[in-house]
Amino acid sequence: MNKKIDRGQATREHLVAVATGLFTEHGYDGTSIEAVLRAADVSRGALYHHFPGKDALFAAVLDTVYDRVEAEGVKAVEGLDDPATALRTACLTWIRSAADPVVRQVMLIDAPAVLGWQRWREGDEARTLGKLKVALRLAAAEGRLAPVRVDYFAHVLLAGLNEIAMLVARSDDRASAAVEAEAAAADLLDRLLRA
Repeated sequence: MNKKIDRGQATREHLVAVATGLFTEHGYDGTSIEAVLRAADVSRGALYHHFPGKDALFAAVLDTVYDRVEAEGVKAVEGLDDPATALRTACLTWIRSAADPVVRQVMLIDAPAVLGWQRWREGDEARTLGKLKVALRLAAAEGRLAPVRVDYFAHVLLAGLNEIAMLVARSDDRASAAVEAEAAAADLLDRLLRA
């Protein structure tokens, strides 16, 4: 029984990996289920056993991309004791990731269109907003901002950083945009945190 479960999990992971590559290269609209089946070399039944349709497959891909971005943020702040420095580092790591082709296409271009703006925003809030609030509360405890403003600033920061990342993702010159975006985000954070 465990081998069957392991094979099923391996098939699911393979489908997600293949779909990630295809969605990144061709976008959601340019990727068909047939293309995924051919590239993954699996049967239609195997795909539909794990995912009821293309939307569900895309949602699984989006989850893995979110997980990867979160892991990069966690790794970037390892060993940092100062809450403001950790927050700044994590936020700038997110801005840098906007230039990554997978993050750009899956998270910043396709996800809002496929899921709808509201659902995409809710998912982002569920994964990120609470962490921003915790980091800002810690910074407020050190006198870097007024505690009464933490919730508001967390929303502003989430929206602002996402908009900056969107600018990078949609830029014709992503390399230059990424440099300017990182500088703008750093300036915003420095002002917010009175660094």
